[in-house]
Amino acid sequence: MIKAERLVLDTNVVLSGLLFPWSTASHALLKAQQASLLASDATLLELVEVFGRARFDRYLEAALQQRLLAEYMRACERIEVFHSIRACRDPKDDMFLQLAVDGRADAIVTGDADLLALHPFRGIAILTPADYLKLK
Repeated sequence: MIKAERLVLDTNVVLSGLLFPWSTASHALLKAQQASLLASDATLLELVEVFGRARFDRYLEAALQQRLLAEYMRACERIEVFHSIRACRDPKDDMFLQLAVDGRADAIVTGDADLLALHPFRGIAILTPADYLKLK
């Protein structure tokens, strides 16, 4: 059985979870709040950049977007990343692997096929939001 006490959530899971409250990602984000959420400067920077794109303005007002983003960032344990990992087919996703290794994560929750293809990575489970929700 996988324990999932220390989690890395990829950008798309966080974004979908914040924007679409009825989604599987939103349910996974709510469940993940019972665990330690890990973030690095790189993962938070990507989240802020992606969330700031104009195409998301139709879902939430800018002020609410900023509040949700700030709440998520406060809920995360900031991890300083030291390892340089090059393992993912998409090099932009290596930052989640680096965070998971340096943060001693139990799991990465993602919908990204490039990350899911690496399950498990150095003993770290890589799960879809739906599979994460199935864990006790």
